[in-house]
Amino acid sequence: MRPQAFQRAVLDWFDQHGRTNLPWQQDINPYRVWVSEIMLQQTQVSTVIPYFERFMASFPNVEILAAAPLDEVLHHWTGLGYYARARNLHKTAVLVSSQLEGQFPSSIDGLCELPGIGRSTAGAISSIAFKIPATILDGNVKRVLARFSATEGWPGRSDVVQKLWLIAETFTPHKRIADYTQAMMDLGATLCTRSSPNCEHCPLVSDCIAYREGNQTRYPDKKPKKRLPVKSTFFLLIENPQGEILLQQNPPAGLWGGLWVMPQIESHDQLADQCQTMGLSISHHQILPEQRHTFSHFHLDYQPIRVSASEDSSAVAEGRNQVWYNPQKPLSLGMPAPIKALLLNAQK
Repeated sequence: MRPQAFQRAVLDWFDQHGRTNLPWQQDINPYRVWVSEIMLQQTQVSTVIPYFERFMASFPNVEILAAAPLDEVLHHWTGLGYYARARNLHKTAVLVSSQLEGQFPSSIDGLCELPGIGRSTAGAISSIAFKIPATILDGNVKRVLARFSATEGWPGRSDVVQKLWLIAETFTPHKRIADYTQAMMDLGATLCTRSSPNCEHCPLVSDCIAYREGNQTRYPDKKPKKRLPVKSTFFLLIENPQGEILLQQNPPAGLWGGLWVMPQIESHDQLADQCQTMGLSISHHQILPEQRHTFSHFHLDYQPIRVSASEDSSAVAEGRNQVWYNPQKPLSLGMPAPIKALLLNAQK
């Protein structure tokens, strides 16, 4: 299929079946496109929609986002995961606001210099917000093109992704670039899905090699499986007589960087020493059932220990990145989903 025929088929399909009512497709500008693209990285559209709407309500432009405390930004991100995206979002907002006079670059190179923006995300911003011909290659587009061209190999490999970039660039048009970019993402999200592709309604089916061979789900190759290591920890669910829970902020870098979590210990035997170090007086404690949270590169098995602190522990949170958190009057703090769930369960 010639590039012109490919583009025409994709755009004709988009005109009839493409998604045009997503929140970030309204009042399009570089800021809204950028935030949506960062949120959509490794996250489904249905999950992103309410987060995007809340985010825009609180941070309607890049200047307001730049001026907001990182804690507040992370709070709005709680539950979306991959929190480095939120930290980079805030860093970029500060850079754009303070050094670029609030204006996003329109070029791929300029966008890629900003924290958290890679080649495909830059292509999406440039094409959708600025209507400049630019190529994208997100997960959905990789799947469409890998099947269409029967490109073998896992797209995480540099040689495979380079082949897909060449194919993607070959088919990228100079006209209607914003619609084409959205159409390619829509094809992968709604028709050329991972497990049950709806090939009969695909505009590219007549020239799709994977369909012709009858092995659509073979492409793209899956990431080679490896056994995830398991790490373990104890979360101290420390509650004072007023019903407040002790939280402390992680360092900016590392796992759950900048987020608020419960104090941790590596073994139950460390409970007494840890509480004493923190200046806590304990009346009693209870070990709760173990739970698991899976990251992309390891499993975290964590066991909450509910600790009742005495009245004379009230000064613990002073000046050490710690706070007594009142679940009845929650603060706008960024916290990981497991910590948020523990706090909700603590109220029951």
